[in-house]
Amino acid sequence: MTALSGPRAAVQARPAAGAVLDVVIPVYNEEADLGPCVRRLHSHLSEHFPYPFRITIADNASVDDTLTVAHGLAGELPGVEVLHLDAKGRGRALSAAWSASSAPVLAYMDVDLSTDLAALLPLVAPLISGHSDLAVGTRLARTSRVVRGAKREVISRAYNLLLRGALAARFSDAQCGFKAIRADVAVELLPLVRDTGWFFDTELLVLAQRAGLRIHEVPVDWVDDPDSRVDIVATALADLRGMGRLGRALLTGALPLTDLRAQLGRAPLTARPEQLGRAPLGVPPGQVPVGLPRQLVRFAAVGVASTLAYLVLFVATRGALGAQPANLLALLLTAVANTAANRRLTFGISGRRHAGRHHLQGLLAFGLGLALTSGSLAVLHAAHAAPARPVELAVLVAANLAATVLRFVLLRLGMHHRRG
Repeated sequence: MTALSGPRAAVQARPAAGAVLDVVIPVYNEEADLGPCVRRLHSHLSEHFPYPFRITIADNASVDDTLTVAHGLAGELPGVEVLHLDAKGRGRALSAAWSASSAPVLAYMDVDLSTDLAALLPLVAPLISGHSDLAVGTRLARTSRVVRGAKREVISRAYNLLLRGALAARFSDAQCGFKAIRADVAVELLPLVRDTGWFFDTELLVLAQRAGLRIHEVPVDWVDDPDSRVDIVATALADLRGMGRLGRALLTGALPLTDLRAQLGRAPLTARPEQLGRAPLGVPPGQVPVGLPRQLVRFAAVGVASTLAYLVLFVATRGALGAQPANLLALLLTAVANTAANRRLTFGISGRRHAGRHHLQGLLAFGLGLALTSGSLAVLHAAHAAPARPVELAVLVAANLAATVLRFVLLRLGMHHRRG
């Protein structure tokens, strides 16, 4: 790895290779929308962006005329280039385009341009100046303005809550298709990102956070594309699998986080002479007070995220698997994430010490939760052969609340005296 610790140097206005910013647009079968999107983006950058730029169209094995349209745009507009890949996957396209780019700042946005382009300069400016290492648009900030359906809103917020609980993510919106990264950081992180699909963004951000990099968030104005062809259920399941894989890698030490932090992380701040001797303000990061009220609040937050994730999984798999198998799968996945989140956030335990024991305790709580939820479903189906889906969900929520109380008691007994 290349040593990058310490403050980042500001990007020169005109590097030898030309463009300061390379905006990648990953596309698959977008022959109708690609032309208007690229022309609008090119016009905006030409009028409002003060540095040289490049637009790279990354074609993900399209089977329509997307590639032909892309080459036409490259011939029509200066600074537009085309990259063709023979395999699908947004993460694969971004990794290939960013790795091949000579620009010092790399960005991407979705072809539908759901995000207002006025946020582009605020997104990349902290990277150009060297203040930050990655930048993300967020639709969940108080000052963001968002137009989208209730279903997508609930799923997005549940996913980001689950990320905060399971992976201790501190960024607010992992899925917004509006992100940027410094090239010197990308060259170190990209080889460690395994996902080639929609989880690519999340994995990159988690690794960056764990490496001690600064992630800048920009509130955006965002209007949902009603013609979006993203399979929400398949994407949600793929994201949950990615979270499980990444969580295991972090838990087992399979990722070189110590080396990453040493190579990429910013050096710690040192106190000025006049500040020496002052009492510390608050609790050091990662150390959670052992008081019961604080633990209850944190446990409740993790529980809300877990319950939302459980319901999303149950609804997504109920039709294909049936009620009881869907309940088993959803409960098992969220139980593992719940234990990991409570271990770190509620009880302040970090590292691998006693991790196996804690997860066994979590599996015991999982067994009790499964007995409660399965028993509740069995009683409901015995009383009504085909209960309405809202009734089924209400019964499961009530059973999960009871299981949550048991989980807190078990985990607190097992972890209270073993804080890292």
